[in-house]
Amino acid sequence: MLKEFRDFIARGNVLDLAVAVIIGAAFGTIATSLTQDIIMPVVGAIFGGLDFSSHFVLLGPIPADYAGSPTDYAALKKAGVAVFGWGQFLTVVLNFVILAFIIFMLVRTANKMMRKADDAPAGPTEVELLAEIRDELKRR
Repeated sequence: MLKEFRDFIARGNVLDLAVAVIIGAAFGTIATSLTQDIIMPVVGAIFGGLDFSSHFVLLGPIPADYAGSPTDYAALKKAGVAVFGWGQFLTVVLNFVILAFIIFMLVRTANKMMRKADDAPAGPTEVELLAEIRDELKRR
């Protein structure tokens, strides 16, 4: 069983998948930072607030023992208050769209590179080379 497991792990596609997961996580982090640190502050400034992810609607009462700010989305959520966090949801959706666009551009570029490699004139085939060698030997 250990040998089978080692053979399974040593397959190229499993290693490729592991690399893809690690790179995907790194892209996710980059996309999150791009969204939260660059895009959403600009969008928030356009719509009147610097932290767009803190836009929400209260759906339930704030507990009497709550000591935090009634405008702090994270604290209200932590206190168990029912909130409709549309700003946070919009941030996550934008994160996804940015990440999907980055992946699309990578796949598109890779496909173009593969097409160029396929369109490049290939050298003579093995059979053609052998035929040339045979013909050259006949002439001598």
